[in-house]
Amino acid sequence: MIYVTGGTGLLGSHLLVNLAVQHVSIRAVYRSKSKLDQTKKLFRYYFGEKGDDNFNQIDWVQGDILDIPFLMDSMKGCTKVYHCAALVSFHRDDFQQLIKLNREGTGNIVNVCLDLGVEKLCYVSSTAAVGSSTHFGKLSGDSSETGSAKLITEKTPWKNTPTTTGYSISKYNAEREVWRGIEEGLNAVMVNPCVILGAGNWNDSSLTIFRTLKKGMKFYPPGSNSIVDARDVAEIMVRLMESDIHSERFLCIGSNQSFFELMSKISMQLGVKAPSKEAPRFLVNLVRRMAGFISIFTRKKPSITKETVQSLFGERSYSSEKVKSALDFKFRSLEDTIENSIAGRIN
Repeated sequence: MIYVTGGTGLLGSHLLVNLAVQHVSIRAVYRSKSKLDQTKKLFRYYFGEKGDDNFNQIDWVQGDILDIPFLMDSMKGCTKVYHCAALVSFHRDDFQQLIKLNREGTGNIVNVCLDLGVEKLCYVSSTAAVGSSTHFGKLSGDSSETGSAKLITEKTPWKNTPTTTGYSISKYNAEREVWRGIEEGLNAVMVNPCVILGAGNWNDSSLTIFRTLKKGMKFYPPGSNSIVDARDVAEIMVRLMESDIHSERFLCIGSNQSFFELMSKISMQLGVKAPSKEAPRFLVNLVRRMAGFISIFTRKKPSITKETVQSLFGERSYSSEKVKSALDFKFRSLEDTIENSIAGRIN
């Protein structure tokens, strides 16, 4: 029996699709009924008429990774665990919740795996838990090995600086829980994906970029980041779990892209006009302050924060050489990822 947390998220649901193809026994944790219905639609997208059958073969259990008795009970009999559940937020008010869910929740998973003698754990970390380096000049092309950037690798040291986000701190400390488990005898691997795109709800996570561009957008941020296909990360996770590899972490990077390149390619496939003007920082900060002011009255969290502005203007480039070498893996093209993300819109 395979155990999956965060099975209704963008990556978790694609992992379940991958595992369902292998016809293995799966037990998946979910929290929200609406997210469960959304995942069923994803199965219908990938499997067609067999979607409901594949979805219903999963043993779905509703619970919380902060509930240790629940974890102990639901994980019994499971030999492999994929821990995908996490909170992603760049709002400072969410810091304590980030630490609780990401660090403490991961610690709970590690402890229960040790107590129950689970054979192997795969933890989904993030590039946010890896160090950063300074990029000079423009990125070129789609390859994670091109451009003039100094590539960030698994060995780049993580540092807590005044600009480090609460999310980054929580994921770094969650990784420390896994390393602690490894020292105590747990067989485990970790993956560090960048921005994940794939079929799913355009109102969720990184997929909101498709909804925004579909509506029309004049400005693009001058920064850059890395993109990866959810199908690729899911496949890497499964292959790592089926291998003898352990006590390692792997960056999962499909391509390094400037936001201008990414938005232009998405806009082209959406059939809309691409953003053509670089957004000045003062304008983005003005929008951020206005969003913060409006949130006082709406009681909703602002859509843009100081941390998100920082990411939009920052430039990062990551290497995927380690995982490509270890698994002889080839990532899908960005064009393929965008096409699937558009075709697989389920909201």
